[in-house]
Amino acid sequence: MDLLTQLGLALGFATLSGLNLYLTVFVTGTAVRFGWVDLAAAHEQFSVLGDPWILGVSGGLFLIEFFADKIPWVDSAWDALHTIVRPVGGIMLALTALGELDPAMSVVAGLLSGGATLATHSLKAGGRLLINLSPEPFSNSVASVTEDGLVLGGLGLMAISPVVGFFVFLLFCIFAVFITTKLWGKIRKGIAALRARFGRGKNLADGASA
Repeated sequence: MDLLTQLGLALGFATLSGLNLYLTVFVTGTAVRFGWVDLAAAHEQFSVLGDPWILGVSGGLFLIEFFADKIPWVDSAWDALHTIVRPVGGIMLALTALGELDPAMSVVAGLLSGGATLATHSLKAGGRLLINLSPEPFSNSVASVTEDGLVLGGLGLMAISPVVGFFVFLLFCIFAVFITTKLWGKIRKGIAALRARFGRGKNLADGASA
């Protein structure tokens, strides 16, 4: 398999997992299961994503995220819970795309793919915090649909031309890091607001039980 093709698939899965891990797994698995994509011998490792158990779990979790992702502050709480889940999932998908690697290279690839997933996750989560600080509630749904559209478009690009996808995803990761860094001060305010909101709810529950 061409090196850039491998890198395009790996970086694509890592990047898209930061936006919506479950949709990425479910759509890829569905495409494999129903033969929407022709798996070459070099891509046979992706056949596992078509397993009914993987489809069922990823589809069910995507359905939960579909609704949670559109509710103000619930979406940010969901993102907080997935700060570890998404990078781990991105690493697993990226390593699957790269296939057999030298142990040292596997570690390097894992670190880089995890960083890519964390970059896009941070952009998504940070953007949601900023939206939740605004007075109107409709931007959450718009952002959620846009993110899902980016995932579907990214998967389509990977199927058509993973080499082009490599450069597109690389630029997107750089963009994600740049924007997140620039907005970090405002994002910190959003994190504080999220903690205050859910911390207050916990304190009220503790007071009621007492």
